[in-house]
Amino acid sequence: MNVTRLFAILFIVAGTAVAWLVLGSTLTYRTELSGNRLGKAVEGNWGVPMRQMHPEIFYVSPTAAKARREIHPQSSDIKVKLDFDKKKKGLLWYRTYKVDFEADYIIENPTPITQTIYISFKFPAKDARYDRFSFVLGEKQTNKAPRDGGITDAVILKPGEQLPVKLTYTATGLDDWFYSFGRNHSRVRNFSLAMNTNFTEIDIPAGSESPTSREPAGEGLLLNWDYRDVIGASAVGMAMPAVTNPGPVAARITYFAPVSLLFFFSVIVILGAVRKVDLHPMNYFFLAAGCFAFQLLFSYLVDLIPTTLAFVISAVVSLFLVNFYLARVADRKFAQISVVAQFAYMVLFSASFFFEGLTGITITIGAIVTLAVLMAFTAKVDWSEVFKRAPKVKVNKMPDLPVKN
Repeated sequence: MNVTRLFAILFIVAGTAVAWLVLGSTLTYRTELSGNRLGKAVEGNWGVPMRQMHPEIFYVSPTAAKARREIHPQSSDIKVKLDFDKKKKGLLWYRTYKVDFEADYIIENPTPITQTIYISFKFPAKDARYDRFSFVLGEKQTNKAPRDGGITDAVILKPGEQLPVKLTYTATGLDDWFYSFGRNHSRVRNFSLAMNTNFTEIDIPAGSESPTSREPAGEGLLLNWDYRDVIGASAVGMAMPAVTNPGPVAARITYFAPVSLLFFFSVIVILGAVRKVDLHPMNYFFLAAGCFAFQLLFSYLVDLIPTTLAFVISAVVSLFLVNFYLARVADRKFAQISVVAQFAYMVLFSASFFFEGLTGITITIGAIVTLAVLMAFTAKVDWSEVFKRAPKVKVNKMPDLPVKN
């Protein structure tokens, strides 16, 4: 091993890094193209994030300063069932769900005279499809047509008279679901919302309240929000479980692959010097190509098969290419060391990208362990001897032949 060969190896690492950069950029472009093209189709089939508003209840008082006077429901009993069912389109997963919504309200005429009370519901999404829709006032099923993204009906109530109101529907949505009280309901009384999910990975979005109780229910949870008398209540919300998108994960693995290759080559170079295995830069070129095959194969397999299976197949192919080649070039024992190093730096390091927040600590631990192992193996190595240049062979100059006259 000499300095010239080290620079050649670094040049190979740099060239492979450029190839990985191009591949990562291609993956990013394909992911964005897939999202722009297929995202609209998913929204058309499954809808958008849904936000169900608290009902607007009011009566009109011509003699008051404000003609419209808001009324709060006397009680609200709501049941929500969320069935999470993710859908894969291209290089992205979409967090789709079905919601079964059933709400029972009690409204009351708070005035001392008979009033016409108006009840208005805003749909959680304007362009969504609502199956088994029902809006019942007392015993009367409303026949009103939706307008401006909502539906409004009216009843005549005597002073102090109460009336049950029921709203039900089934719809599909995307990413998250909310129940919002809006600006007109700063105070909420006798409110109860029971949410049944088919998942246990609970994610309460920012700006929404945590449940007051939770308990296991079948494959998921039963969550309850119970408010006896609350001022300033926030929305009730639930985000669908996080999913690993193959496109962005494959791109991040590709962008960080040069770090793995640098660690891997460091081990091969140093242990090769210790074990007197002097590989030529062309050997390192083929090793780098075998490592590059991992991300290249993975980036196109994720379009066709599940992400985990694509990752395993790509890793096995790369491990075979690199270490079969090393066994032929050097020896089997050196290839056994190589397979451990490649598995640690290329496979385990790449696998950390499937877990949010673990990549940085994985790099740190890998670097420290690598340093410790190499320091232990090379503590007694005479580096002057390892990097000593081969002596120059002096060539004796041939004597001049005599010239004949």
